[in-house]
Amino acid sequence: MEITLRAVQDDDLTVFHRQMTDPEAARMAAFGPEDPHDPQAFAAYWQRLRDSSDVLRTVLADGTVAGSAAVYGVAGEREVTYWIDRAYWGRGVATAALRALLAQVPERPLYARAAADNGASLRVLEKCGFREAARARGYANARGREIEEVVLVLPAS
Repeated sequence: MEITLRAVQDDDLTVFHRQMTDPEAARMAAFGPEDPHDPQAFAAYWQRLRDSSDVLRTVLADGTVAGSAAVYGVAGEREVTYWIDRAYWGRGVATAALRALLAQVPERPLYARAAADNGASLRVLEKCGFREAARARGYANARGREIEEVVLVLPAS
């Protein structure tokens, strides 16, 4: 399967909305938009992202939209994030997409956060060179409560 990244297009948002409202995927990811089920709030959320200086990419698997990947935040504290459609889980798509994103954004350090119980995402980040730096607690919109999260760092070489 060929994994590529491209700039986010308007048509991608419909797919992203479907992906982020998948109950199983949302629970696993834990952190996401406050109300992904409200189409107008979701559109406004993505418009804010697209108006920012964030690096936003659509993940394509053999030319089909499989998810999104991004680098966001202020210099020195920028974080990576990704969301892959559940149909592609366990197939190396997230790892390949994150590696491609890291090749496009050479600045370091970069940070990432994942729910402590999201072993799959933690493995993706570790395969891409991220290492655990801290543990914290954060409010997870998809779970409606505060949970433990792992803070990871990809240091400068």
